[in-house]
Amino acid sequence: MSVTQEATSAMRRARPAGDRSHIARLTILGLAGALVFVSLFSLTAGASDASVVDLIRATLSSDIEISARDRVIIYDIRLPRVALGILIGAALAVSGAVMQGLFRNPLADPGLVGVSAGAGLGAISIIVLGGTTLGPVVALLGIYALPFAAFLGGLATTLLLYKVATRRGQTSVATMLLAGIALGAMAGAFSGVLVYLADDNQLRDLTFWGLGSLAGATWTKILAAGPIIVLALVASPFLARGLNALALGEGAAHHLGVPVQRLKNIAIVAVAAATGASVAVSGGIGFVGIVVPHLLRLSIGPDHRYLLPASALLGASLLLLADAVSRTIVAPAELPIGIVTAAVGAPFFLWILLRRRGVLDL
Repeated sequence: MSVTQEATSAMRRARPAGDRSHIARLTILGLAGALVFVSLFSLTAGASDASVVDLIRATLSSDIEISARDRVIIYDIRLPRVALGILIGAALAVSGAVMQGLFRNPLADPGLVGVSAGAGLGAISIIVLGGTTLGPVVALLGIYALPFAAFLGGLATTLLLYKVATRRGQTSVATMLLAGIALGAMAGAFSGVLVYLADDNQLRDLTFWGLGSLAGATWTKILAAGPIIVLALVASPFLARGLNALALGEGAAHHLGVPVQRLKNIAIVAVAAATGASVAVSGGIGFVGIVVPHLLRLSIGPDHRYLLPASALLGASLLLLADAVSRTIVAPAELPIGIVTAAVGAPFFLWILLRRRGVLDL
């Protein structure tokens, strides 16, 4: 037997059957590289011909100059938009992966089970009532009032959903979906009342906000929502071991030494924080949280140690691509990004249902 064959045999003996950790690591490295490429592409895409390549060359060489207009477009418009897209895409994808692990259900997603609607209700409350009833809250929290209100709305919805859907440590798929629909409808009803009370300017803002967009990205918005999203993303890898154990059931996870209740509390708060802050600054962007984890499970498996970071990278890349499409498909106008993600995500969701026909037998 040759040296190469001996090495291959040793690797096979060392790696258990079905172990896809090596593939997962390579996938994460590939996704990191893809995110860099997509970010550069997103900085260049748009109605304007401002080029990030020219900006880099001008930064590195004093002989090359770039116009003040192009600097403003790249630094003050496109760069914060890319940064916000990365944060929101990662937040929504990781939130979906965490919720699916927590509920042990492939259909769990902040947008499908009403969490995004609850976060939206909190954000709309600040937008409409921030100058009157909720004025003291806005005065106290400043730029953090909007993401904080969205976080509270998402947290309340997630807690209610978990309480209703879980009984004796078991989560019912049918109850979760129906409760999510009911909670989303309730949040939508209260949001409708607030929209009815809004003035013309607020109504226009709420209409475009509800469709989802990164068009209003600014460094101020990133400063307001970014720390909340980053904290939630930093906390998520520490949930990986517990979510892996939770796949065996809460009883088995407890016997393996996992503090199940503390895990659930941290997961719920992290999902609510990430979803709430994202909804507050971008509006309704759906299907990222359900599409991304499913795509990755097909290739790298269900191990949350790799699934969570891979979801963050792929979610960021997909949202940046969707944003680039929304800016160019009807240029110089701009299509709301929520329309793009729904147009792609809805058929994918139907494909999941057809592929997993057992899910239909609730």
